[in-house]
Amino acid sequence: MNSITETLPVAIIGAGPVGLAAAAHLLKRGERPVVFELGESVASSVREWAHVRMFSPWKYNIDSAAKQLLEQQGWNAPDPEHLPTGEELIEDYLAPLAAHPCVASCLNFGCKVLAISRKGVDKVRSAGRNERAFLLRVEQNDIQQELPFRAVIDASGTWNQPNPMGSNGLQPIGEEQVRERIDYGIPDIRGSRRIDYQEATVLVVGSGHSSFTSVLDLLDLKKEFPKTKIIWAMRKQSLDTVFGGGVNDTLPARGEMGMKAKQAVKNGDVELITPLEIERVASHGDMQMKVLGTGPEGACEFIVDRAIVKTGFRPELSMLREIRVEIDGALESVRALAPMIDPNEHSCGSVPPHGARELAHPEKGFYIVGMKSYGRAPTFLLATGHEQVRSVVAEITGDHEAAAKVELRLPETGVCQLDSTPSCDQTMNQSPCCSETPKESVDFHCCTESEVADKNQKGDTCCE
Repeated sequence: MNSITETLPVAIIGAGPVGLAAAAHLLKRGERPVVFELGESVASSVREWAHVRMFSPWKYNIDSAAKQLLEQQGWNAPDPEHLPTGEELIEDYLAPLAAHPCVASCLNFGCKVLAISRKGVDKVRSAGRNERAFLLRVEQNDIQQELPFRAVIDASGTWNQPNPMGSNGLQPIGEEQVRERIDYGIPDIRGSRRIDYQEATVLVVGSGHSSFTSVLDLLDLKKEFPKTKIIWAMRKQSLDTVFGGGVNDTLPARGEMGMKAKQAVKNGDVELITPLEIERVASHGDMQMKVLGTGPEGACEFIVDRAIVKTGFRPELSMLREIRVEIDGALESVRALAPMIDPNEHSCGSVPPHGARELAHPEKGFYIVGMKSYGRAPTFLLATGHEQVRSVVAEITGDHEAAAKVELRLPETGVCQLDSTPSCDQTMNQSPCCSETPKESVDFHCCTESEVADKNQKGDTCCE
């Protein structure tokens, strides 16, 4: 990389929990990142599920570098065992972090990253590629511009790209005509969307913890409005691992959700149809929707008022077309992660430690982190993203030793599909695999522009 490129900032795409953590780690190392956020505020995707209580407590949700920045401002960390809602995650952590002067100066809202490329070359050209700056084509207020960066961290997530309800990965035929009766996401059933669901026949599609949330919310509504009917459709041939590990789940709230959902099915409060392949939907009268597909006994159809679809997410990859990335053909995850997180093989909820090495692409200096790094795979936890960006930032800033030392311990679901799941040593060729993330206690301050320039000249850091 030439000296001109080395002085350029690092771009971060997305101002969610992982993107802000990346910014905090860059600031800690004396860098001045530039963060592009599509929404009009930080964590705009989290705001869409602000009413939902997380099943992971605060101790898994706060990044170490972000915590140090916040403590500079007199911030007190929440109770580490408390389960925050999405709103609390924002108000008690992410909003104060974004308001920190060092972070606030990095944020750009209402910015859509349209494409990433290399200055002066397309994807085909190899000679001198790594010495050229990245170019981000960004649109803000209907104005497009191209901006140079020396490295790019894509933490844009997957929330805005939900998987469709069709079992073949496509929207079922006819969905466009009944789209207003379908909710993708986690609607606020007990709050702002209550009137849409009370005394309605509701189809919930999906087998993950987000679908548990909607089913349990509907059950609460049903206690007050007994005519509310819940139909729960899954694609699973087997329910062995669907409801989780119960008391064996190391996140008790997650295990409890599964047990409550299982009991509701057993009691007959929820009609479970599995496996169900949804093929078509169509209007039925003025306010209802007909669902057609293949169920456990062959062709079936039924009528509902609304549907809630929680079949996972998929990454938006079109903006990466002009750079060289390695994406798994099935999961659309970072390729090196696929064997560790493939839901066909693993359901434990844990993943071997991984960082810059596993997240690297042929395009040197480009990294996908956070939920987007998992592609279509589920079970991502914030603690994973925090360790990812710690390692990636260390690599970008030249601290290869810190980048290589990745440690991650995640709470397991209590269920595993394979008895012969490879050990972390086998998978990653490193040990130990489940030690605690080391505590970082070094104080730091935010570099001014003159300090950054001086640092670049001397090759040292101003944040120790």
